[in-house]
Amino acid sequence: MESTGPGSRGVPVTTCSGTTRERHRDLVAIEAPLEVRLDGERFVVMMRTPGADRLLALGFLFSEGVVDSRADVVAVDAWPGDPVLGNRVNVIVVERVSRVLRERVDDRRRVAMTSACGLCGRVSIESLARDAAPLPVSWSMDAAGVASMPARLRAAQPVFDGTGGLHAAALFSHDGKVAASAEDVGRHNAVDKIVGTMFDQDRLPLADFVLAVSGRASFELVQKACLAGIPMLVAVSAPSSLAIDLADACGITLVGFARGERFNIYTHAERILEG
Repeated sequence: MESTGPGSRGVPVTTCSGTTRERHRDLVAIEAPLEVRLDGERFVVMMRTPGADRLLALGFLFSEGVVDSRADVVAVDAWPGDPVLGNRVNVIVVERVSRVLRERVDDRRRVAMTSACGLCGRVSIESLARDAAPLPVSWSMDAAGVASMPARLRAAQPVFDGTGGLHAAALFSHDGKVAASAEDVGRHNAVDKIVGTMFDQDRLPLADFVLAVSGRASFELVQKACLAGIPMLVAVSAPSSLAIDLADACGITLVGFARGERFNIYTHAERILEG
């Protein structure tokens, strides 16, 4: 089966319509394992769409609380013997991080994560708790700007155009400019790729940005936004009850069902201007 790039490949398919069958080739999104190692030791295996693996690893490690700033990371390398787009990356961290990680290794389990997984490595609800002050309301934007984000997010999905099988996330400045975008079979991975991009540029916290996602707003996505200091999350589909509770506690403006000119504001509506 031919490859069409890091995110998709061609496969044979038979399409049935009534009594007719048509054989042809179609594109499907690639789902493959990525093994993230810390100082050479296996830390996690996650399912993802290949591409931006280095940034995905950084975003994931930040969301998991392993690293706090770019200064914590010495290097991110492909594992020896893997090609450039292989399935292993090795993150080398400073000694302080290595020491802390060894002390708290019992707080998580090394697992194989599915592409639907968020913080699957956590072993208890208590270990998810983070001390985070509510994000302040330091800017606002008009409703038309919020309503335009899903369409602009959709325009940033080139692999989805061919496969129909990927989630997407995009980071917008509050004046409407796209700062970063990513696609992946996992919603959480797409967000981690974006956070990893900004983490790598040492631009966290992201207090002047809005995160837009192509699916529903889950607790994990709100937590990732909170940890990265993103004060607004716009989702095309529904939020969960726990996502709403967490957004309210974190001071995040949570928007759901953003389709066309309509959307629902669930928390902290003061960041979105009327009219």
